[in-house]
Amino acid sequence: MKGRNYRRPEGMPYVRREYIDAIPGLRIAKFTMGKLTTGYDYILRLISEGSVQIRQNALEAARVAANKTIEEIGENNYFLRLVPYPHVILRENKMIATAGADRLSEGMRRAFGKPVGLAARVEPGDTILEIYVKKEFLEKAKEALRVARSKLPVKTRLEIIEAQKEVAPQAS
Repeated sequence: MKGRNYRRPEGMPYVRREYIDAIPGLRIAKFTMGKLTTGYDYILRLISEGSVQIRQNALEAARVAANKTIEEIGENNYFLRLVPYPHVILRENKMIATAGADRLSEGMRRAFGKPVGLAARVEPGDTILEIYVKKEFLEKAKEALRVARSKLPVKTRLEIIEAQKEVAPQAS
């Protein structure tokens, strides 16, 4: 199965877990990393520029890449948060790939398929990753989001916001 087969969000998202027996487990280890505190100077956001479904493998790869880059500044100097949660269940109708399979698969045009993974639907303007950081580590945070951007199947933009001192980041 290729990720590009499920990139476009077509039709209704399938999220009803009570009708499917073997739903794949969530592969995202953590949604928040670093220290959740006040005193951060900047909020950096990686924002989607397109409507897309992002598989949980891609979200986890982006999180790991960003965290690996930014953890060099010390765990007490940043707070990283992965915002979208993969709710959508991806299904695949596995076709028979042997000789004569073209005759066997004719009656399975709109088959339901077996669950193969999870994805998050992201619209233009939605935040994918957020990093709260102090002023002296701004460049390292930009680099972390640049590395994370390469793991995602959508064009993104970086938004930098000055944070108020009294507002703490919200854990999800």
